Amino acid sequence: MADPSLRKITDRLSKTLTQDKTVQETTNDLREILDVDRVILYYFYLQWRGQVTFESLSSPQLSVFGMTGADDCFNGEYAALYEAGRVRAIPDIELEPIHPCHRDFLRSIQVRANLAVPVLNFKGLWGLLIAHHCRDTRVWLPADIEVMKKAAENLAHASSIRDS
Repeated sequence: MADPSLRKITDRLSKTLTQDKTVQETTNDLREILDVDRVILYYFYLQWRGQVTFESLSSPQLSVFGMTGADDCFNGEYAALYEAGRVRAIPDIELEPIHPCHRDFLRSIQVRANLAVPVLNFKGLWGLLIAHHCRDTRVWLPADIEVMKKAAENLAHASSIRDS
C-alpha cells in the first residue's frame, strides 16, 4: 500500500500538471487562431504586481516568461477598469493615447498591437490574458475580442485560478 502523504503529493502534482496543460493549450490555441506572435497569461501575485506565468510564442526570441512587467504603470485605476470587464484593444501602440510608461514597456518587449482581457475569479481581478502582435499594427476584430474573452472566462473556471 502506498504512503498516504506520497499519494497526496502525487495527486496534487497530477492536478497541477493537468491544469498547466489546459492553460498552455489555451494560450497555444489562441496564438494560432488569432495569428499573433505571443499570447501570455499575466498573474497578479500581489495587489497590481504581476508576472507572466504562461506564454505561447511564434518564435523563442519573443519570450517574456517570468517577466514582471511595468508594474509602476498598472495601478488601482486600471485595475478597477479591468475588474469591471474592460477589454483593451490597441491596434498601434505608437498612435494610441496611452501612458508613456506603458508605451515604453510595450516597445521594450517588441509589441506593436495589443489585446488584453481580464481573467476574473470570485475575488476579482486574478490576471490578464494578452495577445501581442509584434510584426506590425493590427486592427482587432470583434471576433478576436470574443475569442479572447471566452478563453479568459474558461481559464477563470480552472480550479487553480478560480480558487486562488
